Amino acid sequence: MEATQAPSGALVAKKKRTIARVGWRWKVRNTLRWAFIWGWITNWLAIWFSRLTGIRTIRAELRAFKRLADGTLIDYGVLGYREVTDAGVAFLVDDWAGDVTDITDFDYHACGITGTAEDQTDMALASEETTNTSREVGTPTQPAAHQLLSTATQDFTGATAVVEHGLLSAVSSGTLWDRTVFTVINVGNGESITWEYTVTFTAGS
Repeated sequence: MEATQAPSGALVAKKKRTIARVGWRWKVRNTLRWAFIWGWITNWLAIWFSRLTGIRTIRAELRAFKRLADGTLIDYGVLGYREVTDAGVAFLVDDWAGDVTDITDFDYHACGITGTAEDQTDMALASEETTNTSREVGTPTQPAAHQLLSTATQDFTGATAVVEHGLLSAVSSGTLWDRTVFTVINVGNGESITWEYTVTFTAGS
């Protein structure tokens, strides 16, 4: 007598969550800062001002994602909406007027460890982090015809308390286009931060 048995079994798969939102405590601390609130207000005022008057405006927004050593990605959302600098605008005008500069150079992302408030007269980060990371060139894309998105990832080789971000025109020194201060993001060895900086040129109607 011959007996046969068909193979049987069950496959159980669990999808590991690899993207998480930052904790609400960090979110509250960051969004309750006056600089963030004022930036949010002026961002929306600029949108409606352009729609009502036809006058063009420039708006900026910075987002961040932290990747842990185990691969988990933490979404910090919008860190801030400011501050395009006087030096950055002058650089743009110089490029337009005489081609002595190149606006496409504004693609170098840097971070810093001193949270001095942003100001349009800023020429550099308050204290750029150069020990555990270095500037990274961004990848530019166009989410829309009137938007430029620059994305870059900075890897860290040691513990760093990051509180500021800048977009500059060179791998060292250079002109500062934008500086954003935010609630501290602590990173460690083997971790990274991906920056997403979007500038929007709002057209009037």
